Amino acid sequence: MQLANANSHLHIPPSSVAIKPEQVTHLAIGAHSDDLEIFAYHGIAECYDSNEKHFAGVTITEGRGCSRNGTSAHYTNDEMAAVRAKEQKAAADLGRYAFVALLGYQSSDAREKAASLIEDLANLLEATQPEILYLHNPADKHSTHIACLSCCVTALRRLPVEKRPKKIYGCEVWRDLDWMLDSHKIALPVDRHPELAAELISVFDSQIQGGKRYDLATLGRRRANATFFEPRSGDEAEALTYAIDLSPLAKDDQTSLSDIVAPLLSAFTQDVQAKLEADA
Repeated sequence: MQLANANSHLHIPPSSVAIKPEQVTHLAIGAHSDDLEIFAYHGIAECYDSNEKHFAGVTITEGRGCSRNGTSAHYTNDEMAAVRAKEQKAAADLGRYAFVALLGYQSSDAREKAASLIEDLANLLEATQPEILYLHNPADKHSTHIACLSCCVTALRRLPVEKRPKKIYGCEVWRDLDWMLDSHKIALPVDRHPELAAELISVFDSQIQGGKRYDLATLGRRRANATFFEPRSGDEAEALTYAIDLSPLAKDDQTSLSDIVAPLLSAFTQDVQAKLEADA
């Protein structure tokens, strides 16, 4: 696979040297190092001990502008980018990914929809043609996540419809999706290999030791999702990740991200108002 950005590189874990890109069944594309491990653990776990399913990841930005605290407080931009890349590759090794593509772009490239970024994403989607694609969700509050999601949609639509993923999940990171009506949620069970789930988040020490406890927050959210999903019965899973169904984006090029989110927000508003009015 050719990658346009001179700062990009493809990391293939030792356990996956025999896996070809076209064998990838689950692909996740995230904005930052550690996003894949937070929002796409469902795919990682599905493929971890399978001979037929293979997970691969793509990290769009290089992490130069991320927050620095604790042990990373005095890192230069170059040092921060190198550390984050090293951590992402370690996570790929631990999770037995088919590969992780570190595209090395800056957040501004995603916001401006840089032509080379769109080209790289389209080439990766063409090379893998996964059955399931994990992306950021369009209700996320992080502007870089939204920009990267938009770039992914643009790249996806360069492929003919028959080569696009059958399922596309927009998953939670910087805003959870508990607000959605249960009938609209895709509840992805993520309770397989709990030790792996914890270890994958803990790999990103440059973030956690800086005072952001992504390890505790990620696992806590998954458990909370499972427990608070259904008030009248026991938990069917020990951990859940919620997602928005973005599959319509692959079926109809006229469907926008707003077209998907607006009905979900409207349904939430109507549900809250109806309950209040019924109790009045």
